[in-house]
Amino acid sequence: MAAIPGTALAQDAAVDTSGDIIVTAQRQEQKLQDVPVSVTAFGSEQLRDNNIETVADIATRTPGLSASAVDPINTNFAMRGIGSAPGISQNAGGDPSVVVFVDGVYAGRGGTPDLDVLDLERVEVLRGPQGTLFGKNAIGGIVQFVSRKPSADNSFYFEGTYGNYDRVGVIARGNMALTDKIYLSAGLSHKQRDGFEFNETTGHDVNDQNVTTGRVALRFVPTDTLDIILRADVSHQDQKGNPRHNNCDTSFDGGVHCVGINPDPRVVNAYIDGLIKRTTQSYSAEVNLDLPFGTLTSLTALRKVDFEFETPFFSNPINPPNQIESTDFGDEKNKQFSQELRLAFDAFDGRLSGQTGVYYLKENTDRVQGQIQDFATPAITGIGIFPQSVNARSFAIFGQLDYEIVPSLTATVGARMTWERKSGRFAGYKGDDGPGLPPPLGTLGGYDVTAAKKWKAFTPRFALNWKATDDVLLYGSVARGYKSGGFQGLSGTAAGASTPYDPEFAWSYEIGAKTDWFDRKLRINAALFKTDYSDLQVSQLVPLCCVVVSNAAKAKIKGAEVEVVVRPVQGLQLDGSYAWLDAKFSEYTIPGQAYTGNRLPRSPKHKFNIGGQYETPLGELSGKLRVDYSWVDDAYFEASNIPQQLWPSHQNLDARLSIAGPGEQWELSVWGKNLTDELVPTYVTYFGAYRQILTPYAPPRTYGVTVAFKI
Repeated sequence: MAAIPGTALAQDAAVDTSGDIIVTAQRQEQKLQDVPVSVTAFGSEQLRDNNIETVADIATRTPGLSASAVDPINTNFAMRGIGSAPGISQNAGGDPSVVVFVDGVYAGRGGTPDLDVLDLERVEVLRGPQGTLFGKNAIGGIVQFVSRKPSADNSFYFEGTYGNYDRVGVIARGNMALTDKIYLSAGLSHKQRDGFEFNETTGHDVNDQNVTTGRVALRFVPTDTLDIILRADVSHQDQKGNPRHNNCDTSFDGGVHCVGINPDPRVVNAYIDGLIKRTTQSYSAEVNLDLPFGTLTSLTALRKVDFEFETPFFSNPINPPNQIESTDFGDEKNKQFSQELRLAFDAFDGRLSGQTGVYYLKENTDRVQGQIQDFATPAITGIGIFPQSVNARSFAIFGQLDYEIVPSLTATVGARMTWERKSGRFAGYKGDDGPGLPPPLGTLGGYDVTAAKKWKAFTPRFALNWKATDDVLLYGSVARGYKSGGFQGLSGTAAGASTPYDPEFAWSYEIGAKTDWFDRKLRINAALFKTDYSDLQVSQLVPLCCVVVSNAAKAKIKGAEVEVVVRPVQGLQLDGSYAWLDAKFSEYTIPGQAYTGNRLPRSPKHKFNIGGQYETPLGELSGKLRVDYSWVDDAYFEASNIPQQLWPSHQNLDARLSIAGPGEQWELSVWGKNLTDELVPTYVTYFGAYRQILTPYAPPRTYGVTVAFKI
């Protein structure tokens, strides 16, 4: 079913008697059409029909959401023009603008576990500042993964996949009742495939996949008023790296830097393949206690991530085996503990409802990132190393009240007070090097400094919604968003490393309508929004120096989203969306550069998707065909808006054809993704002095067959 802001349908998520999906976007169970915020929901059946496997697949189908990536692990989101750039993610103390939750637990660093093993009930995407209802504050928006709770229903699900690039995937999930009060669910997933690129120097495929994930959940319901869920998941990934393809700027004679480069974008010339290793662990305890005056929820979580990478980002075979090489390497260990307490309540016969809560987050990150430069002629090798150790603490009090002024007219008031502190030790120094090492390593002076900073912020929210008829909801809201500051992780100087960049703030204004027509055969939803940002955090590559994070003085954003679902006849559904976005810096300068008037990074002006789905009985069997097409306008990866940093317009075509047995006890499907074989960069690094354009790419055309059965 279509995924649309505030109107998305999902066939098999929790639904009410009228068939509408029930979501918890406002921390209470509501029909999606009754939620007066911009939220997109994907049910588990839709995730399967659209062959959604990654957060990038979700972004393709969600208006206002963009996803790029420097590597296959860490996705950089931008929601309605606001996102954390890769330069900020390289800082041990940097925070995301778009926050990811897995069953309520903040997934701050290191990406998310394999989505398949989660046994997802739904995925919710909330756009705009979120802070009055959720523990961790989010200035841009939230992506929330909600898995099924263990239940008394005994079930087992198995899925096997084979595809091109020798892809093999196996998923097994089960649920069982241990007693009449204790339920257990568990899952295991393994995926592997050959690489999408070929390294001519080593003779190996690179950018492959090899990931295994396990998950278990135990639920104890001793009484009608107490519900306890313990969850744990572990994921391990070990694969070759993602070397960059060197696209030399054809307007410039790059000399030795461009000689011998294979023009095929799926071929690289790196002296090593690189590597990506990641282990994530997440453990949580959720307790829900019904009281006479409301429901008290406690969520305690511990999350650990160990991430190691080695990426050849510039390689040139000028005289094999002697090469010019630049390599990024690093290791990060992140540990976070969080505790959230929430109380949901209502009064005055339901006219007043609300939630209040407190949240505490303790996060420790130790990161070592470095760069190696190798030059064949003359023989020079240099190593620059940037250790970072950051301790972050966050405490917040938040809450929101909904009051029914008169029947069908409801006012909302919310607020959040956040206190944060970050402290750390930052160093930068050179290893052994020969004479004449060029920048950036040649200009790096050694330093070892400590720094600390505190911030606090008050972020209110005001909203009004009117249920004009049973099928029409009108709403308007004003909200203030906040994201904490941080420190430069890859600074070229001691002063830069010890000087924090400031928090960013935003005032967001939105009006919207959610409507159903012709006995729900037609659904049209629309939203208009405007956002005023101050001190927006932007990372910029300073040529022959480093990545610098600075605060853009101001940015203004405005946009519109319109989405439609049509069900003209039984079994047929057509759905589509269009998003228009105007996101620009109103004031932004750095030494030697003026970016005022430039577009914000990863902010396409136009984006649309259209899908069609047809399901029909085939005797005792059933058949289903789903086709999705999307198109995204061009954008830029950095604030400079130079042509070399362009994120070109691109399209995506996915399709899936399936046949299912009686009661869907088994299913055979054939699927394809990126069927037009579009070449889409996921990021661009540009070194202007040498005209080097270094690019990783999204997956090419993939296809395969999947067989699944359940009991």
